[in-house]
Amino acid sequence: MNAPLSLSARPARYLTENPNWCVKAHAHHARLYHIEIAPALLQQFMTATADIDPQRLEYVPYMRFILAQKLDDLLGHAFRTHLRDILHDRESGGFTLGMRGTTELPAEFVKFGTAIAHLLGVANFDSMSGTFYARFTVKDTDSSDSYLRQAYRLFTLHTDGTFVDEPTDWLLMMKFAEHNARGGESRILHLDDWESLNTFSTHAFASHAFTYKAPSSKNVGQTIQRQTFFLRNNRPCICFIDQFVYPQTVAEAQWLNALSESMESSSGTVALPLPAGDLIVLNNLFWLHGRAPFEKDPALHRELMRIRGEFAEDAA
Repeated sequence: MNAPLSLSARPARYLTENPNWCVKAHAHHARLYHIEIAPALLQQFMTATADIDPQRLEYVPYMRFILAQKLDDLLGHAFRTHLRDILHDRESGGFTLGMRGTTELPAEFVKFGTAIAHLLGVANFDSMSGTFYARFTVKDTDSSDSYLRQAYRLFTLHTDGTFVDEPTDWLLMMKFAEHNARGGESRILHLDDWESLNTFSTHAFASHAFTYKAPSSKNVGQTIQRQTFFLRNNRPCICFIDQFVYPQTVAEAQWLNALSESMESSSGTVALPLPAGDLIVLNNLFWLHGRAPFEKDPALHRELMRIRGEFAEDAA
């Protein structure tokens, strides 16, 4: 039976200190790293990219990689290598990183998040927004057809990209702003910290191809067949979201429900604070994520950006 990794046993392979950036152990999760970039370098990046606005990034796809290269030039190639190595490492597979108070401008958050994402690989097309990233708010009232914007409901653990035919290897979420928010922490679960992984990943339904359909707000009309569990490097990985999977029998529904309830109640599921101006990146193949409910507040406001994509194949 799996047991959550203790803080005392946290991975230390990528811990790094240098004048421009450092990699630290994360304060709230044993598997995650927290990366800090010197504020002066962040400011240099913003100055060097002042002529690139979000619209240009949306309209001219190669500018996203130009932006990433500017950050790479400032920080050195080892920074890119560290990001990729952390995400590929099954013992970790995730990190947080922030702007350290150097800006509060949404356009600069978009640029920084875009640069980080394109050091990792190629961003997916996000049908909900019609471009490579999505910005959305969570507030007191919402008529959404999914849990994404519904503030007072538990947003259950899931992976991204279940209902699209592009590979979705990693997920980046960045918090732009937050006001009058109590609760609403990110909830995350690494597969290897889930006590019932072996029970569910070896079940007959683990390799069954379930049908996934997106709601209208996602602007995706196709249906996709997905196995819940699959192997990568001979280790189990997962593709699952409870909202968009369509079982065909009572037995299938019962198994999916038990799967979700087991993950939700796992001692490996951790509520993680994320300050405004910070982002989190997770390997989408063996991390699940969700959100705790907020406490009721008519003035609640949170704004987020999402980018998800495929790992780069190049060794550069």
